[in-house]
Amino acid sequence: MPTAQSILSRTPDLAALEAVTTPVESDVVVVGVCAASTVDDGEAGGRGAGTGADLVVVAPGLSGEATGAVAAAASAVAASTTVGATTRIPAVDGVPGASVMLVGLGKDDDERTDETLRRAAGSAARACRGLGTALVALDTDRAEAVALGAGLGSFRPAKVTAKDEEPTTDTLRILVADSVAATAVDRAAVVADCVGLARDFVNTPPNLLFPGSFADRAAELGAGAGLEVEVLDEAALADGGFGGILAVGGGSSRPPRLVRLTHRGGEGRPTVALVGKGVTFDTGGISIKPAAGMEQMTMDMGGAAAVVATVILAARLGLDLTVIATVPMAENMPSATAYRPGDVLTMYGGTTVEVQNTDAEGRLILADAIVRACEDSPSHLIDTATLTGAQMVALGKRTPGVMGTEDFRDRVAELSREAGEGGWPMPLPEELRDGLDSEVADLTNVTPHRWGGMLSAGLFLSEFVADGVEWAHIDVAGPAYNDGGADGYLPKGATGVPVRTMLAVLEDIAAG
Repeated sequence: MPTAQSILSRTPDLAALEAVTTPVESDVVVVGVCAASTVDDGEAGGRGAGTGADLVVVAPGLSGEATGAVAAAASAVAASTTVGATTRIPAVDGVPGASVMLVGLGKDDDERTDETLRRAAGSAARACRGLGTALVALDTDRAEAVALGAGLGSFRPAKVTAKDEEPTTDTLRILVADSVAATAVDRAAVVADCVGLARDFVNTPPNLLFPGSFADRAAELGAGAGLEVEVLDEAALADGGFGGILAVGGGSSRPPRLVRLTHRGGEGRPTVALVGKGVTFDTGGISIKPAAGMEQMTMDMGGAAAVVATVILAARLGLDLTVIATVPMAENMPSATAYRPGDVLTMYGGTTVEVQNTDAEGRLILADAIVRACEDSPSHLIDTATLTGAQMVALGKRTPGVMGTEDFRDRVAELSREAGEGGWPMPLPEELRDGLDSEVADLTNVTPHRWGGMLSAGLFLSEFVADGVEWAHIDVAGPAYNDGGADGYLPKGATGVPVRTMLAVLEDIAAG
């Protein structure tokens, strides 16, 4: 059972993914259910579809008789066809299992996208927890989408408890068309594992995950993945002049860190820098936050968690490009040693910043890390952070805001949407830039008005990006953490956003 000592070092709790090319006997069989349309029965849902009253069951690999019987049973219980809705029924003849888990796929004549399959498979996998081995038969050609959704949906957060926990599904068997699709299931398992790692980091209580323990665990995982590892402690940060990281972490008894993890590609291949905000707990500092909801500030290192997971993922997948993660870690606390509103900080690289609000701390540690990352001469730089409440005001809790150099920003946002993480391009309006001017320093860390807060934060970060570097900033203040109920492959709590977006961008750059 998990304990306080074992939470941080655990392997993400995900069901094992296994590709099978023929239906095999399992404890439960997952099939799709759609609202019927005017499409002919033989075409409905593609391979292996059968009808019953107003429902169409999608069950590739099962016989027509078995699929039709499942459809009749689904109609009898009025199974929901809403994407991700699940209904469990007893198995019928011809189904290789003791029960059937129906999962909604929407209307039969709707386009069945990869994201629809991911969401449905994720919901089904979560519903199958504790039922034993599950055979997932939703789409044999798009096995990676099904497998990734199922793997992510099977995730169970760690819990500090002395009680035995409910067992998870041992194995999710993904029905695939051929060996090529089977390889895609293996890849999905690696991606799901690394997203699970990011989720575990974010979900870890802040008394267990603080700059020192976070840095140690990131270094351990990085070394295990074959990465080059460098960790700067508070003394090294002071020697190097990392004024932003030191200031933000100065109020805590647990000093800050800067972690550097490098995956090397072949000679002459592109270099991409990743930077992630690692505030392991954010009280707001002297500009202290309201008490209500402050417990969620354990997730303020979601950007750092995603970056650590992504560079490890790049290594595990063997991406042929160099990826260098620069991850600042600090705890923002009020104390006699905390930085104050009115202080002027000298950042890494020499830029001075007047502090007007100590709760605008993420941009300060990111600024130091961005300057350091640019010293590696990357062609591209992506930074990500749970940076501003304004992101949620502008875009809601599911849609990351993407800012940066225009062409790269748009490409990152497009790839994010394709991955199912929903990134949306946002501008950096020049008229907001004047609000960052200071009378006593080069910059202030906040503008004097509350309008366009996400965009102003992006403009602040842009001041630290080296000329010629293609740059994108991804604000995931809302998307990194789900404070509602589980939905599709997203659990309650940490989501792992934007690991899959950054992976898609790295693969896009590697492909040229």
